Amino acid sequence: MNNNWSPNSWRSKPIQQVPAYPDAAVLAETEKQLASYPPLVFAGEARKLKRQLATVANGESFLLQGGDCAESFAEHGADNIRDFFRVFLQMAVVLTYAGAQPVVKVGRIAGQFAKPRSSGSETKGDVTLPSYRGDIINGIDFDEKSRIPDPARQEMAYRQSAATLNLLRAFAQGGYANLENVHKWMLGFVADSPQSGRYEALAARISETIDFMRAVGISAESHPALRETDFYTSHEALLLGYEEALTRVDSTSGDWYATSGHMIWIGDRTRQPDHAHIEYCRGIKNPLGLKCGPSLTPDGLLELIDLLNPENEPGRLTLIARFGADKVGEHLPKLIRAVEKEGRKVVWSCDPMHGNTITAAGYKTRPFDYILKEVQSFFDVHHAEGTHPGGIHIEMTGKNVTECTGGARAIRDDELQDRYHTHCDPRLNADQAVELAFLVSDLLRKGKTGEQPKHAAHG
Repeated sequence: MNNNWSPNSWRSKPIQQVPAYPDAAVLAETEKQLASYPPLVFAGEARKLKRQLATVANGESFLLQGGDCAESFAEHGADNIRDFFRVFLQMAVVLTYAGAQPVVKVGRIAGQFAKPRSSGSETKGDVTLPSYRGDIINGIDFDEKSRIPDPARQEMAYRQSAATLNLLRAFAQGGYANLENVHKWMLGFVADSPQSGRYEALAARISETIDFMRAVGISAESHPALRETDFYTSHEALLLGYEEALTRVDSTSGDWYATSGHMIWIGDRTRQPDHAHIEYCRGIKNPLGLKCGPSLTPDGLLELIDLLNPENEPGRLTLIARFGADKVGEHLPKLIRAVEKEGRKVVWSCDPMHGNTITAAGYKTRPFDYILKEVQSFFDVHHAEGTHPGGIHIEMTGKNVTECTGGARAIRDDELQDRYHTHCDPRLNADQAVELAFLVSDLLRKGKTGEQPKHAAHG
């Protein structure tokens, strides 16, 4: 697989979405410094995630992947991380209990700092500046100094990722994720929302089940699975110099791993088969994601699968479909059929965010109805093809923002300005995220009670 591959072999390939750093020597020194730092995640954790994703590929569990569109240095705080994790747990418990399937939990967090852009520059009035590409590269303020790519930001991103991971591990393993806390995970504004009654009823059923289990001798003290959870991190591998600096050989296997996150993905704009991002990703052993947009052909997808998962290893590759609510039926079936025909073992996941961005009242937004429609269509196509709708990939926050319109609270276009805080793309707020989880759990339940997938092992 790794013939003629090294962590820096991507440097000889064409590359898209690369920032123009003004001083190559300073950039090289920063990357050298990063290469001396401890890994953020470990090979054994990435292997464990791959094993769990293999159960998704085999139709036995479901992938929940979500988090910020682009993390920011300004909003890095314990409360923000806790609120995100709490909503993520709420979504996971809805999917696990109501959908009756194990849920693999992967956050877009502790590394999601770089963003691809459709244009390299941005114009306001008569001023044109380089586009904002995420806090790991440059600043969001619209002035010349902020928009100059600065290598020192990579070290800041590393340190913020390390601190975020430390807190997430504490939450996941230190008792916060205890199922006995299911009532305590309610956020104030979710508690007042139209979803609160449904969530509280679910929480009450879980509490009754836990009471019964405790009565027969099964408790959180004796069974760690009730008080702990596996939680993994992921981000788009966009800034390859940073990724290379954190690529390490695993001493137990001799394989190369990206230690910047457990799972990394390749975006729809950087998946050219002979370019740098595919070259880098093909050589590491982490689980990979691949964004699949409307321009991807069945033959093109099979070529990428051959490059990224030549050994057809279940759990290695997650295909993240992002077409737009009205385009799923046109594009997804032919991709599924091509993959099925070749017997490829992949996870199919739905990104209902990136194909449904519009502008309203001067703000980039995503109508919640479009998001729901894309998820519904994704499930419908998989049920029609007899394959497993394996996951969702969403941009979300634990904060009460007004960035996506609609939902049970029916956020209007003229309310977007109230709490529009994103540094890049519009995110679901906690209310909308939990509402989406209930929709997906209903779809999962219908899939279980209806016609069973015919080829779950190839899903």
